[in-house]
This record gives sequence, structure tokens and C-alpha cells, in this order.
Amino acid sequence: MAESELDSSPLAEALARVGDRWTLLVVEALLPGPRRFNDLLSQIPGIAANILSERLKRLERDGLLVARPYSQRPPRAAYQLTTEGAELAGALRLLAHWGTRHTDRADTPRHPTCGTPIEARWYCPTCDQLVDDEPSHPQVHSV
Repeated sequence: MAESELDSSPLAEALARVGDRWTLLVVEALLPGPRRFNDLLSQIPGIAANILSERLKRLERDGLLVARPYSQRPPRAAYQLTTEGAELAGALRLLAHWGTRHTDRADTPRHPTCGTPIEARWYCPTCDQLVDDEPSHPQVHSV
């Protein structure tokens, strides 16, 4: 095993699995529930069918989604996130929050009741308290 592989950080490991242009968009599209291939193709603007097919195969191989066949002829499947794949929701929320701070505020997710922009916050579930500063420790877990 190469020395660089031994020194790999948790972030490098995550990026190796989901850090390309399309993978997190596929995961986001699957967060509400199972989707068929053509549904995903229409839901993710700009993705080519061959790229979507490759990402779905890789996500399944990595254990982040399962393909459940619904037709044998022609072979077709519905794709659904595994528990491990659904855990990416927290990371996606944090990335989306960062993105909204650096893009047009009109696209900011808003609270449906009052219309206030939604913010991501660090939270300690043990103490049941918000944390004032972002943790500097690289082993922080998101929920």
C-alpha cells in the first residue's frame, strides 16, 4: 500500500467516494425516496444518461444505494439510498448552506411558515445545545 494511501484523511476518503461533479446531485435527488432512472435523468439538469448510469453503479458498489428491479424485460430498476447513503443529507445541507451564503439570496431555502432564510447550525445532541463556533476538530460528525 502506498504511503499516501495510509495518510489519507477522512475528508479525502469521503471525496474519493462522492466528490465528483454529479454524485452528490444524484444523492440529493434520491433523498425523498426511490426514483427510477428516467426520473433521475429529468430531475438532474445537464447529466448525461451514461454518466448517470455510471454514478448509480458506483454508488451501489460503494453501498450508498440499492437498485431494486421492477421489470425483467426490459431490465429496469428503482434506486434507493441505503442508510449510509441517507447519512449524506447532513453534509448536503451544510454544503447548500455554504452555497446560499455565496449566491443569490433569492434561491435561499426558507422556513415555510414565516419565510425566514434557514441557517445551518452546529448542535451538540448530548447537551441539547447549539454550539457558538464551528468545531476545528476534523473528526466532527454531522446529523
